[in-house]
Amino acid sequence: MPLQFASRLDNVETSAIRELFKLLGKPGIISFAGGFPDSAMFDVEGLREASQKALAEEPGGALQYGATEGYDPLRTQLAAFEQAKGVKDLGPQDLIVTTGSQQALDLLGKTLVSPGDKVIVEGPTFLATIQCFRLYGADLVSAPIDADGVQVDRLEALIAEHKPKFVYLIPTFGNPSGALLSLERRRRILELAVKYQVLIVEDDPYGDLYFTAAPPPPSLLALSDQVPGSREWLAHCGSMSKVLSPGLRVGWLVARPELLAKATMCKQFSDAHTSTFAQATAAQYLRSGRMPATLDHVRKVYAARALAMGQALQRELGDAVAFTQPQGGLFFWARLTGAGGAVRDAGEFAKKAIEQGVAFVPGAPFFAQQPDHSSFRLSFATADVGRIEEGMGRLGQAVRAAR
Repeated sequence: MPLQFASRLDNVETSAIRELFKLLGKPGIISFAGGFPDSAMFDVEGLREASQKALAEEPGGALQYGATEGYDPLRTQLAAFEQAKGVKDLGPQDLIVTTGSQQALDLLGKTLVSPGDKVIVEGPTFLATIQCFRLYGADLVSAPIDADGVQVDRLEALIAEHKPKFVYLIPTFGNPSGALLSLERRRRILELAVKYQVLIVEDDPYGDLYFTAAPPPPSLLALSDQVPGSREWLAHCGSMSKVLSPGLRVGWLVARPELLAKATMCKQFSDAHTSTFAQATAAQYLRSGRMPATLDHVRKVYAARALAMGQALQRELGDAVAFTQPQGGLFFWARLTGAGGAVRDAGEFAKKAIEQGVAFVPGAPFFAQQPDHSSFRLSFATADVGRIEEGMGRLGQAVRAAR
């Protein structure tokens, strides 16, 4: 007799990105498929010192069971981290620590989504979010985006029509789009939250990875004090994974008290608490004052790689591809134009690319509705400039081979 699995699994599939990794065993392949930071960017010495201090100064707190809400010294440091980015009136009691921001999203799904509830997401958006919310029975609705982020007029129409349980956005250097939501649109979204009494979920794992001299517009959380009443209709997910280390699995969730209470209850059922050793290490690292220098170094390296990828992509593929140069984050989002008889389907192009020894992720799985089969995502984070240029050359060969 076969096992009878829960019906909630009927609407989800394994990650298309994870499945793609099975094809990457070919020797010498250059991969732009992953969405993770470069391990060479990790401040290993700083993390070593932080972990040693955690064990020396409070071994019980670092090694014992802890509060589900999080390790208090880390909650204090995370509140200060957000305050330094312009968030006002935020204390440690206003956030909980999660096992990466992915758990924060899962907790929002558990606490808010009933089968059949409408949830609005960007089109395209983070693939794991699509899978997570569908697992809890959400009926996902896509709001279109452009280089300035979600199109607010279209978003408002969708909110009015569908009355969603919440709206999920990645305003700053989105995954996969790399889009940066403009300041004007950020304010309008907060106004929509108040007008329609709809929760906005802001996912912000990339906001510190900007390549310009000035930082991007403030987060929705930081702007919320300028729009009366908007803070109570906002949930903010943060992460240390892209700026410090994904192995720590440290994220956080800022939300109104009753939502935090429900999320904490659900977290008790799943993991009791995020690793106290990881939390104590992160707290010591943030306290050490090393983060600004770490971020400055990471930004410079990724900015150079993004510039090299944009130049090489234009040089090698020409008018066969269209894209907007990202101002931060980890990703290029591109679209095949079919110019000159070139390939238009990114899934077919991905197969040709792997034959040439280079990999990327086709864009269709990032859409909850009406997928764009000409789109694809490239990550510049884990390859140096030389590998990027070589990889783009291979992509050019793949285009020519597919004509």
